[in-house]
Amino acid sequence: MINFYYNTAPNPTKVALCLEEMGLPYELFPVDTRKGEQHTPEFLAINPNAKVPVIVDDDATVFDSNAILLYLAEKTGKFLPGKSLKERGEMLSWLMFVASGIGPYSGQSVHFRNFAPEPKEYAVNRYTFEAQRHWGILEARLGKHRYMCGEAYSIVDMAVWGWSRLIPNVLGPEAPKQLPNLQRHLAEISARPAAARALALKDKHTFKTEMDDTARLAMFPHLAKKVA
Repeated sequence: MINFYYNTAPNPTKVALCLEEMGLPYELFPVDTRKGEQHTPEFLAINPNAKVPVIVDDDATVFDSNAILLYLAEKTGKFLPGKSLKERGEMLSWLMFVASGIGPYSGQSVHFRNFAPEPKEYAVNRYTFEAQRHWGILEARLGKHRYMCGEAYSIVDMAVWGWSRLIPNVLGPEAPKQLPNLQRHLAEISARPAAARALALKDKHTFKTEMDDTARLAMFPHLAKKVA
């Protein structure tokens, strides 16, 4: 039984999809980040970076969502695009592209659009530009291939799906119309039974939705400490 520490954010949701696709048994451990549960000593003992998701699989503890996807794929032998060195290199390149580009720039775009205090014009422009650029690369890729690594549905597609559901939040409500290949990819994955089960996890626990002072300090601890 895998212990799955999660909430309903994009990164835990992609891991939920992976667990469901692979048919792995898991137990849910909700972590309410707006209540600051990610900063408790108990949680920091399994992820010193104070982020979800995390899985504990017997004596293996794995954090960072894309690391978890890769771990589960190698554990089960499922949803890897191929066995050759070339295919593995391609898979790793796109998986890390999502980890180092799509996730961070999308997250910062959302942060500066919705949560940062004024003045923020420079930051909004920078992170929206970079988010658009990164999503444009995936749009071009999916214009040439059904899935991110060719014709085989893989963990890279799961990683993309975790974020592509939120493109309107990242780039604005009109953005999906400009990314038809990503919308096709999103719709195909969302139609999978495993995706429906992954999204249904939001009904298993009630997470705090208010962005009050407690939530802001829990999620953005830099507000309490000036370092520059």
